[in-house]
Amino acid sequence: MKQGDSLSEVGRLVGRAASTMMRWPNARRWSGARALKVRFSSGRPTSLMEAQRKPIVKLPLKGTMANGFGTELWTSGCVAVLIRKPCRARFHRSHVARLLHDLDFSWRKPERRVLERNEQKIEQWKRKRWPQVKKPPRGWLPAPSLFMNPGS
Repeated sequence: MKQGDSLSEVGRLVGRAASTMMRWPNARRWSGARALKVRFSSGRPTSLMEAQRKPIVKLPLKGTMANGFGTELWTSGCVAVLIRKPCRARFHRSHVARLLHDLDFSWRKPERRVLERNEQKIEQWKRKRWPQVKKPPRGWLPAPSLFMNPGS
């Protein structure tokens, strides 16, 4: 910039926006070269200490029904209600999802299958009945009828 290049040109050279190039000279003037060092924002500090996190891991292991919920499906909202009492803190369900991820819990989607499901009968139906029921692709004709002469 001292050589007279525009903010856009300098920004393109260093891979930054022109607005960043406007801030850098002032930052350097006020705080020196350390002001230009890349820093990452850590975000808001956690409100749970390590000692408060340990009991959270044990709470969901009992299951939802044992914890007073109506279904066996855990949601982050259920966990937020569950950890409110021991932690004495309220958490938004999206924060609870991040917290559970940090505690090595993973998201699972329940399979919707009937308990009486018979895998052998399903495979048999797929092999025998499905080809009969399935519609052929539109405009499809069996290959022999396309190429045979009517008199042959």
